[in-house]
Amino acid sequence: MTTPNHAPAPRWFLQALVYAGLTSAIVSSLGMLLVPSVAEEFGITVSAAQWMLTANLLVGAVATPIMGRLADGPHTRRLLLVSLAVIFAGSVIATVATDFTVFLIGRALQGLLYGTVPVTIALARRHLTYVESQPAISTLSVTVSVGMGLGYPLTGLLAAAFGHRAAFAFAALFVATAAVGVWRFVPAGPDPLAPRTPLDLPGAVLLGGGLATLLLWISEAQGWGWSSPRALATLAVSLVALAVWGMHSVRTRHPLVNLRVVRRPEVLLANATAIGLGTAMYIGLSIASLAAQAPTDTGFGLAVPLMWAGFMMAPLSVGSFLANRAVRALSRRVDMAVFLPVGAGVMTVASVLLWLAHGNFWTLALGMFLFGAGIGSGYAAMPALIARSVAVDQLGSAVSFNQVLRTVGGAFGAALSAAVLAAHPSDSTYSTEGGITLAFGVGVLCSAAVLVALVAYTVVGRRRRGPAPRNPEH
Repeated sequence: MTTPNHAPAPRWFLQALVYAGLTSAIVSSLGMLLVPSVAEEFGITVSAAQWMLTANLLVGAVATPIMGRLADGPHTRRLLLVSLAVIFAGSVIATVATDFTVFLIGRALQGLLYGTVPVTIALARRHLTYVESQPAISTLSVTVSVGMGLGYPLTGLLAAAFGHRAAFAFAALFVATAAVGVWRFVPAGPDPLAPRTPLDLPGAVLLGGGLATLLLWISEAQGWGWSSPRALATLAVSLVALAVWGMHSVRTRHPLVNLRVVRRPEVLLANATAIGLGTAMYIGLSIASLAAQAPTDTGFGLAVPLMWAGFMMAPLSVGSFLANRAVRALSRRVDMAVFLPVGAGVMTVASVLLWLAHGNFWTLALGMFLFGAGIGSGYAAMPALIARSVAVDQLGSAVSFNQVLRTVGGAFGAALSAAVLAAHPSDSTYSTEGGITLAFGVGVLCSAAVLVALVAYTVVGRRRRGPAPRNPEH
């Protein structure tokens, strides 16, 4: 099976897409490590500086499904170039910002990074044959986790040596070179075979508003109070908006996200896994990063300085890369759905390891490696399962919705870990050993729940339907 009537992709096409996808990893690495530095730079509290993460996440939640729907249209290459231009502008603004408000504007513009990977996946599916596209899609899906092993060390080194502005300047340069690669190696011109359907503006407003308020509630309810009127009102607005969006989507002719496609078994499986593994992953990575940088007198900290804290993510990159290579090698002999429980199982092992023995540098490093291997297995399988279950003209919106659910899972993980740490305050700005251990324990429960659900689904599904077809025609 091949994509219909497309000329062969030019040389360096896939490499250009992978490089463009790495912008997500490079720009996202400007988050957790730099919050204390940004707070000090602008003379604000660390809790206020957390808005550099929240603003970025909110814009990403709104922009990603819209970008995914536009990626199904004829101007996918142009969409990617425009997105990179906006991310570049945001990086420049954050670099030269003189106050925190301007800095937040830059971080908000960088939020488009969440939508770049689904766009690159849509381009790969469009310009490669079916056989070529499957390993390419798996590779593009894990560019973020692989690239984090590069982005975090670079961010730590640049910020420690030259200040956080140097890290944002490097991100701007990286995005600019990625745009040059896309312009040079991705075929130009509109795709005459792509559908020219109108953008579902009401659906975009409802889904964007619902996701934005949901992530706002997840991020801020801890500070507001979970039962406060503001928190309850924000949650109510989110649920109503998402419910109305769901009803609108099944009734409109050209919805932003085709829910009839999303509810197909393999797509539903990938999306449910995205939420669960996203939650477990963020808990593990954020708490491990905190434990690495905390002072030794906390009882759990390793006192790793900022310059070297980013290197804690290097094993994550290695694990993701090796797992992705293994998935590519085995995908022609083993059904892609198998790699979801495999990834969840490896992440469960990593979570248990960090829960039981997080006070040692080598244990944290091994935990990061196993997290990378689990992410590399699970995240490589998700878009491949979606790609073989939906038509080419619906791939962008389906994959972008999966990306949104990963983001929602990560935000939920952040809220859970923040709530646990806040419930175990200490005399310092860090939590207690009990709080850190409990937070890791919550990560174990999340990853283990995903693993049990996937294994149960696999067993029941095989009994009812038998093996799923590998290469369906659309």
